[in-house]
Amino acid sequence: MSLAELQELERTSVIGSYARMPVEFVRGEGARLWDEQGNEYLDFLCGIGVTSLGHCHPRVVAAVREQVGRLMHTSNLFYTEPAMRLARRLSESSLGGKVFFCNSGAEASEAALKLVRKARAGGEVVVVHGAFHGRTYGALSATPQEAKQAPFAPLVPGFRAVAPDPQALRAAVDARTAAVLLEPIQGESGVNVLSEELLASAREACDEHGAALVFDEVQCGMGRTGTLWAYEQTGVKPDAMTVAKALGGGLPIGALITGERLADVLVAGDHGSTFAGGPVIASAALAALDVTDDPALLEHVRELGERLAAGLRELAHVSSVRGRGLMLACELDAPAPAVARRALLEQRLVLNATGATTLRLLPPLIATEADVDEALERLAGALEG
Repeated sequence: MSLAELQELERTSVIGSYARMPVEFVRGEGARLWDEQGNEYLDFLCGIGVTSLGHCHPRVVAAVREQVGRLMHTSNLFYTEPAMRLARRLSESSLGGKVFFCNSGAEASEAALKLVRKARAGGEVVVVHGAFHGRTYGALSATPQEAKQAPFAPLVPGFRAVAPDPQALRAAVDARTAAVLLEPIQGESGVNVLSEELLASAREACDEHGAALVFDEVQCGMGRTGTLWAYEQTGVKPDAMTVAKALGGGLPIGALITGERLADVLVAGDHGSTFAGGPVIASAALAALDVTDDPALLEHVRELGERLAAGLRELAHVSSVRGRGLMLACELDAPAPAVARRALLEQRLVLNATGATTLRLLPPLIATEADVDEALERLAGALEG
């Protein structure tokens, strides 16, 4: 089908909840995508942080092909080896507790909210402005952004939003608080790195009042910042965390990972998900972890992130750069959505705007120095337009 035919199908058959760019991608490999006309694009968005190992990583593809020909689905009424192995791998690589599988970051947020509300019945959840935890009702209620919340009120009660300030957060936590929920690096609001002082204050306040500290690592986890989990660079260890996006190597999966204290709060019947942790997606995630949890790759992410950040700072119209590893944003003195559109349509560089003046870059972790240099050249061209 032509792009025009796809656009007509969307107009007549698809709920209009997405503002799609006028490009149809038909193939991907590594850091590259190709459209239906054979044009090559450099992908520095990774499906919003999902294809962090590049498109169709051979080890993920091999794992999926082998598993999909043997067993695709049984439900969680029965055992499958890939799910049990993946749970052990996630626990041992992070918080040491237990894992609940789901299908997305929003679902992982919902599981976390049920966990902390059961641990402290009726307790409030404290979040900070600029957060994004998902679009389902509980996750949306934890996302204090007026434009996203207002059309769907009334929301789930029991959430308190404060400024991302250590004193404000500490003052909001008391004996009624079930949890503090934070992204160590806020992704959807423009790659805003929460200060180590804020994270430390959250840890101290939660310890003082018996509340749980939950980190949302849906976007910043899985090697994106140069360590397997973003919290490892903060000096603060949460009681639970949510992961998704890159975990499946390109396929949909989410997970709630607990520390030991919260490992047995949820019991049989408390929560569930029909498709979660199926053998195909669990096999893909195990392969993705094998590739990602490699000291050499993580060092490469840190070094390449420094190269990209330095290059961005040299570009015209870039006023500042922020982020960590290969999770970066730059502020412009020009309209970011227009720049992102020109980058795609004129320079064949995939990135996106998260605000009026903010560009977000989430390159694949396997990108090369040559890829970074090429991306900077293409972005320079888009900024000149």
